[in-house]
Amino acid sequence: MIEIPSYHAIAAMVVTIVMFVAFVRGRMSIEIISLLTIAVIAVGLYFFPLEGHKGIDGLEIAFGGFGHYALITICALMIMGRGLVVTGALDPAARFLERVFKFNVQLGLLLSLLIAFVLSMGVNNTPVLVLLMPIFVALAQRGALPASKTLIPLNAASLLGGVSTTIGTSTNILVVSIAVDLGMKEMGVFDFTPIVLMASLVALPYLWLVMPRLLPDNTVVNEAEMRRFHTRLRVAEDSALVGEDISTVLSRLPKNISIIDQPSGPIQPQQRLLLSGTHDALEDATRVLKGELAPSWVLDRIKREASSREQDILVVEMTVTADSRLINRTLPTSGIADLHGVAVLGIHRPDRIMGEKDQYSENGDLRIAEGDVLLVMGLPEDLQEFARSDSLLMLEGARELPRRSKALLAGIIMGVSVFTAAVGIFPIAISALAGAILMFVTGCVKFDRVGRALSARVIVLVAASIAIGRIIDESGAALWLGQTLGLGLQYLPPAMVLAAVMLFVTVLTNFASNATAATVGTPIAFSIAEQLGLPAEPMVLAVLFGCNLCYATPIAYQTNMLIMSEGSYEFKDYIRTGVPLVIIMVTTLSVLLVLRYEM
Repeated sequence: MIEIPSYHAIAAMVVTIVMFVAFVRGRMSIEIISLLTIAVIAVGLYFFPLEGHKGIDGLEIAFGGFGHYALITICALMIMGRGLVVTGALDPAARFLERVFKFNVQLGLLLSLLIAFVLSMGVNNTPVLVLLMPIFVALAQRGALPASKTLIPLNAASLLGGVSTTIGTSTNILVVSIAVDLGMKEMGVFDFTPIVLMASLVALPYLWLVMPRLLPDNTVVNEAEMRRFHTRLRVAEDSALVGEDISTVLSRLPKNISIIDQPSGPIQPQQRLLLSGTHDALEDATRVLKGELAPSWVLDRIKREASSREQDILVVEMTVTADSRLINRTLPTSGIADLHGVAVLGIHRPDRIMGEKDQYSENGDLRIAEGDVLLVMGLPEDLQEFARSDSLLMLEGARELPRRSKALLAGIIMGVSVFTAAVGIFPIAISALAGAILMFVTGCVKFDRVGRALSARVIVLVAASIAIGRIIDESGAALWLGQTLGLGLQYLPPAMVLAAVMLFVTVLTNFASNATAATVGTPIAFSIAEQLGLPAEPMVLAVLFGCNLCYATPIAYQTNMLIMSEGSYEFKDYIRTGVPLVIIMVTTLSVLLVLRYEM
């Protein structure tokens, strides 16, 4: 016979349910709901302290999450993930993926899913998805699979990879840390990786072959083309073009590149080729052909200034107004580089008016006209001074150039941090914190940009989740829920018990917060294990897995929302593709846990 729970336990469950409902309704932001939850716990426990506690002890329970080592670890991993993104350390994988897609679409999709899966094992899946998502959108514009058929599978693959290690997602770290607080031994980084890999052998074919067929084609008809910029590529001494005829190297160039007035005869070092292409295509061309879009002395000066000022290099688009002194001038005669220390990489002008001869100088350089859009590279202050002095309108959407000189260093820091945690040299909290500090010290991540790496939403949500988890546990609510749930599960086989717990947590994580579901579900699973005489580790893993099966709703995880606008998805798209995947994973993981722990 189960006793009636205490008033504190009832209050803890009510606060938790109210928080879940508030998340689902979405009328207030996650940050506000999280802070209100912390405030309610703090005030409630101050005036109505737990048995054997003082009022001041309630404040430690409510606000202790902000100093919890799990939150520190999560923030450190966010910083290291930011370092990989801003240095371009992940770009080689992205470029390789694009080449494979050009060879075969289905093979490209399979490899992209595998890359997202593998990268997310050691890096938070959010920066991985941010890196790969533009590639899929661009490939869709070039006639490959529509973005609406690829982004949900890509997101699901990154979530699968994240669940395979303790550092793959912040939720994993949270579950493991709570389990350690409850008395279970700490898990290693790769302790449960084989289980997830085996389950993924069943899930990945569904992502690759079935899920794209369940998604609609949301391609926008007559979508506006990206701006094409006209420029001159300066052939370097060690370029692949030197000594070859231009017709033999056309196949190496990106599809969005056009060569205007193709030269005859072998190409010579320092020869200038007139090109037209999108910004991304021009960047690819400079990398493949080892050329420059501006004089090398200008680019070298910008890089030196960026290093001495410790600033990032930006590439922005600027529109030429009617008052600009640049009108009717060419880039060589404008003196832009000497006066302002910036480099103009190209000029955009509608193709329909590009054929007029008087638009070019005697040397074949394009004369700048009102309404042209200049693609300009430089430091922030220099770009603003250039726009102000020469009457240019700076457009939105400035891009920071990756600090590629730090890419290898950022990759080494991440790799060493993961390795030292994986082999048990240091706890993950220490190795991640050391890695984050090294990212700052070495300049891979700038301290004044740390706000871009950290998410205030994640921080307050994790803090509130830790507070909820502690009050659920210390009030006796977890024990009571475990006893109640255990009554219904005591006659079921272990596989069904694990599946029930996993499915229960999965429902919570798809309609509320996976972090909150983790902090509530972990002590409940621990209690059920004690009640039924089952080992605690597989029960905790059932919670960990369930918290990451957030495929069925767009509100379940931040990357679900991230892809929603790019893929023009509706709520039903997530349900149609996510529910079957949840069923596959719950069934497979439950059986594998039973076999692994011989239950």
